[in-house]
Amino acid sequence: MAQKAASSQKESTNEARIPNGVASSAKNKTKDYSSDGVADNDIFMLPASDFQLLGLLTAIAALVRLFRIYQPSSVVFDEVHFGGFASKYIKGRFFMDVHPPLAKLLLTLAGWLAGFDGNFDFKDIGKDYVEPGVPYVAMRLLPALMGVMTIPTIFLTLKATGCRTMTAAMGAGLIIFENGLLTQSRLILLDSPLIIFTAFTALAWTCFTNQHEQGPEKAFDASWWFWLVGTGLGLGATVSVKWVGLFTIAWVGSLTLVQLWVLLGDTTTVTPRRLLKHFLARLFCLVVIPLTFYLGLFAIHFICLVNPGDGDGFMSSEFQATLNSKAMQDVPADVVLGSRVSIRHHNTHGGYLHSHNHMYPTGSKQQQITLYPHKDENNVWLLENQTQPEGLDGPIKGSKAWDTGEPIPIRDKTVLRLFHTVTDRRLHSHDVRPPVSEADWQNEASAYGYEGFEGDANDYFRVEIVKSLSDGATAKDRVRTIETKFRLIHIMTGCALFSHKVKLPDWGFEQQEVTCAKQGTLPNSIWYVEQNEHPLLGANAEKVNYKNPGFLGKFWELQKVMWTTNAGLVESHAWDSRPPSWPVLRRGINFWGKDRRQIYLIGNPIIWWSSTAAVGIYFVFKVLSVLRWQRGFKDYENINFKRFDYEIGTSVLGWAFHYFPFFLMQRQLFLHHYFPALYFAIIALCQVYDFATNRISALGLRDRPAIGRSGIAIFLAISIVAFTLYAPLSYGNRWTQSACNKVKILNTWDFDCSVFPTELSQYSVDAPSAGNAAQTAAPVAPGPSDKGSQDLNVTPQPAAEPAVSRAEKVEYRDQDGNILNEEQVKALEGKVSFETRYETRTRVIDSDGKEVDDGPAGAEGVAPPHPDVERLPETAPEVPEDDGRDSPATASPEEDVGKEKSVEKADDGRPRPASEPSEATR
Repeated sequence: MAQKAASSQKESTNEARIPNGVASSAKNKTKDYSSDGVADNDIFMLPASDFQLLGLLTAIAALVRLFRIYQPSSVVFDEVHFGGFASKYIKGRFFMDVHPPLAKLLLTLAGWLAGFDGNFDFKDIGKDYVEPGVPYVAMRLLPALMGVMTIPTIFLTLKATGCRTMTAAMGAGLIIFENGLLTQSRLILLDSPLIIFTAFTALAWTCFTNQHEQGPEKAFDASWWFWLVGTGLGLGATVSVKWVGLFTIAWVGSLTLVQLWVLLGDTTTVTPRRLLKHFLARLFCLVVIPLTFYLGLFAIHFICLVNPGDGDGFMSSEFQATLNSKAMQDVPADVVLGSRVSIRHHNTHGGYLHSHNHMYPTGSKQQQITLYPHKDENNVWLLENQTQPEGLDGPIKGSKAWDTGEPIPIRDKTVLRLFHTVTDRRLHSHDVRPPVSEADWQNEASAYGYEGFEGDANDYFRVEIVKSLSDGATAKDRVRTIETKFRLIHIMTGCALFSHKVKLPDWGFEQQEVTCAKQGTLPNSIWYVEQNEHPLLGANAEKVNYKNPGFLGKFWELQKVMWTTNAGLVESHAWDSRPPSWPVLRRGINFWGKDRRQIYLIGNPIIWWSSTAAVGIYFVFKVLSVLRWQRGFKDYENINFKRFDYEIGTSVLGWAFHYFPFFLMQRQLFLHHYFPALYFAIIALCQVYDFATNRISALGLRDRPAIGRSGIAIFLAISIVAFTLYAPLSYGNRWTQSACNKVKILNTWDFDCSVFPTELSQYSVDAPSAGNAAQTAAPVAPGPSDKGSQDLNVTPQPAAEPAVSRAEKVEYRDQDGNILNEEQVKALEGKVSFETRYETRTRVIDSDGKEVDDGPAGAEGVAPPHPDVERLPETAPEVPEDDGRDSPATASPEEDVGKEKSVEKADDGRPRPASEPSEATR
């Protein structure tokens, strides 16, 4: 498929080709890098009839994309998250999302221009837009219009490849009537911006390639530069929507290397100096421009998000200090005996070492020690020596004993006691298992004592400075605020004060667990002092503060957090699927359900399967051509053969780059991840058809254009029929059970036909009022409990007939979603484990055997949230703590990694808002 196969000697006469497409003799050819069989396909020079047809197709696309775009008038699927991001942008509240900001900024701009004030939180699937006056239609218009623009983009791309106008119209028609692309483009989601920027990049690169293949006379002219710069801008925009754009960069980059290789072989017209000019032009346009574009979007992102938010817990203390109200005043640098300090955990960003007057319900039943993410007086600890200072009359008593005399610095190996100033108890550990992490190598960390109590040996901790992480020579010798990273080793047991991403239950206010670990991993046992006060450290004492990371520091830290979070999304989801199932459309995604309607993301099977077949045709062609080449056949002397290989190969390469990398990913994947690859597959389908009917004379269709046009008309008609059949799932329209069952071709298509009534007339009987309709319950993905589920505001429904029975059915499915019968289930018992992936669906039956609504209409509708959403850090919400002073105190690392993972997965899959602490962004 290399371009060199398509780049041959250019004829110096006008008789470059003979009718059968075989290249003429090599005599009288100019040896340059131009390609045979290439015409100037300048899309700005198309005839007026093409632009008229293009306008008609665009108008049809607008009608299809914008039809009832106000429907549904409530939050759908990932609108929970991406609409929520718009609210946070307008409020300036920092959030963390694994996707770059371009599409989210555009959605925010659309909402802001329409008057959105950011006060609607998009918290729940099914939450009404109408009553609070959310301009949701304006926000949906942005992705819808981008979806409309995909139609002229693919039309012009096909024309730039040399396809006939009718073939280009067929490609546009296939995009118009592709159900999956339609569904994604009508909602406040990121996929429509991703597709249009990918499509624009493909258009710009195709036009640039056409200029390049025409040879040296086209190099570096205005059109050449225009399309090369356009490609760079397209790459920057694509990767600024989702990192899937990196696959587009890889596609363009690989073809750029092919071009440079061909240029290197042209020793006649390409001098070393000119070759360097070609290289630098591509380096600037395809690397510098996209990178600058990407950086610029994050600069805007940081300018917008200046206030603390629920995502800043992901970031380092230095990063957080750049946010409003998170910055702190300069603090004394030297930490001395008697300092009142707040101690922060280094690795998990879980917060500050914290205690409160609430006791563990088990174990020692002493006072709890936790990590708390917010600044609070309960974070303050006074650092005491293991013995009290001596005075004239003996040891000075009390916690203020170190407030006089000379400050004594705390050095490496110093033994301390940490006195909690609010509750008069000291940090304590002993050979008692923690209430949550009950491993043998974990000891409980507690607070023990009372006012006036001198403590005991279990209060002693040794400071061990971690020199490799401490900043500066002084910080490696003695403890300094912020600069010194240290461990606290319990003297009596040798364990290290430790914390990890495990949260305490309700009795611990869901704050992060703190233990004393005998074999704790180093990163999770590292601490540092953030706040530091002492009466002897006055205004003239040396001060320190967090270093301002600057834009590039913040940018790079955010990229690492995005990458780490994205890579960690490996838990299962109720509607996920794997790459092998995408080209054959084995399964969709349940987006929304309400009022006996449903939105289910499913593609047009005619278009999907045909495009997959086209890719398969090219692979068969390539294998056969390589085998024939090895046997000495001269197929590549045929111009059409070379052009077929290169032109369709370019599109199939784009499909491959946007498809095969997903096989390497262990994270959650969904059908919509295939959409960029689908776009390239549709282009390849149209190119194959154009070659077969217009350019390959051996088939006999080139001289019978009516056959080719008829084939296009028939194929589009079949595609439109299929589109119409599945349109109710795309638009959320009324449908019947019988119509649904008739089009359910594959048993792996798990949209629930029982959601719909048996007759359309039943909609008028029990249709709820617009905007406040009863919401269906959501299918629940794996999770140990239903804790945290949201109450639903349900519109009063007409009285239903008395229910006389309830029929319940439990379905078992394999990992691919196939339903298992009883024999298969019995055969698997004891060999595999089953987990709940869907909520049990309960159907209420009246005396006539008719299904009756039981409150919210079943579990057919609302899908669990897509995991490409916001994950909040593993910290507790900021909730006031009850005053518990009336409750007196009473007397393997590998397993811990598993414990953290199990806790992170515990609540996966259930519908939950973007602000819930246990969520993940994707």
